[in-house]
Amino acid sequence: QVQLVESGGGSVQAGGSLKLICTPSVGYIFSSCKMGWYRQAPGKERELVSTISSDGTSSYPDSVKGRFTISQDNAKNTLYLQMNSLKTEDTAVYYCAAQSCRGRRWPAPTSYWGQGTQVTVSS
Repeated sequence: QVQLVESGGGSVQAGGSLKLICTPSVGYIFSSCKMGWYRQAPGKERELVSTISSDGTSSYPDSVKGRFTISQDNAKNTLYLQMNSLKTEDTAVYYCAAQSCRGRRWPAPTSYWGQGTQVTVSS
């Protein structure tokens, strides 16, 4: 069973930084899935924050571009989200996701989600 465990959330003042960490329970996730971070603020839908493909290609929406950086360390089997210049509107629960997992382990594309970690940015 694949599990994604997030950590690194917390409270910070606007302009500060946080680094989120996602550790999958299995080592083959990065080569088989598109990894990403999503967030959900109270009363809002879950939204994409960043994705990274197995070839290292990353993407960001305009709302976080230039402030957030996604990366992965295959040797440590860890996914990161470095968040700088945080704004109050970045406050949300942040989720790690492994999406469109393909390969002999899955009969059909499969996605997994972590339990989420709270990020609170105060003014």
